[in-house]
Amino acid sequence: MGDFVKPKLVISRCLGFDHCRFNGEIIRNKIVERLSKHVEAITPCPEVDIGLGVPRDAIRLVTSNGKIKLYQPATQKDVTRNMEEYIDKFFSELSQVDGFLLKSRSPSCGTGDVKLYGEDKVSPVSGKSSGFFGAAVQERFASLPIETEGRMLSYSIREHFFTRIFLIAEFRDLYESFSMKQLVDFHSRNKLLYMAYNQKEMRLMGRIVANQEKKTKDQLLHDYGVHFRAAIEKSPRHTSNINVLMHALGYFSYSMSRAEKAFFLDTLERYREGKVPLSVPVSLVKTYAIKHEIDYLLSQRFLEPYPEDLLIISDSGKGRDL
Repeated sequence: MGDFVKPKLVISRCLGFDHCRFNGEIIRNKIVERLSKHVEAITPCPEVDIGLGVPRDAIRLVTSNGKIKLYQPATQKDVTRNMEEYIDKFFSELSQVDGFLLKSRSPSCGTGDVKLYGEDKVSPVSGKSSGFFGAAVQERFASLPIETEGRMLSYSIREHFFTRIFLIAEFRDLYESFSMKQLVDFHSRNKLLYMAYNQKEMRLMGRIVANQEKKTKDQLLHDYGVHFRAAIEKSPRHTSNINVLMHALGYFSYSMSRAEKAFFLDTLERYREGKVPLSVPVSLVKTYAIKHEIDYLLSQRFLEPYPEDLLIISDSGKGRDL
């Protein structure tokens, strides 16, 4: 553990990379600051990139004749076509990526939380939608992790996002330098993670890795990739994580005193009740795996699915089990 392939991540430029907000500001975000050290960041700002400048008059999503367009009320400019052309060009030139972290509530980058107005300047908010760039990301990259910095305030959402982008990056790296041994090793060290996420898909992937049908490399990786992405799409439930932790307990329970075992089980109960994060019982498993030199457990990504530097315990209180 400890060696991670750097995810290729598209991150909104205003999230700590440049003063490109409509008012010339930059958004300092400690999560993005930490994450940027561990990823290859691609940092678009669609509004600046279509020539709106900094500072600039604000743009908004408006409905007109049943369609949504991108409008700048102060100048009465419709910049919808400019944005659509930019989006097509950006994605046609974008190489393979592992995920997206976008600015919430932005008429360009937001995903589902952007205010939608009527066409008149004084029209009230009529609903919410996704920004043009954000909607294009959701449509074109539905199988990849897509989050906003606002939702990343939730510990469970953040943990799921980090886990997925580093897993997907590792699989991409495997795809680019394939050997059967690498695929077997990849599946083996992620087995406990798969057990927590989706046991049905884990078993299907195991049969694919066995490759009794003697599939070609491309067929094998395609089939594995389909089930791999499906397996890690939804965040594991607390009960699934507890089942994996109990499974891990079986590797060293023989050596535990009655008091040690009681403490371990009490920690699991505190995790079940939401009183401690997953990292607490995981640290206990890691401690016993090191003490007893249990190589199988020490190789498991479940114990460290992303760099430890990204482990931030703070939580907004929203998003558990989403």
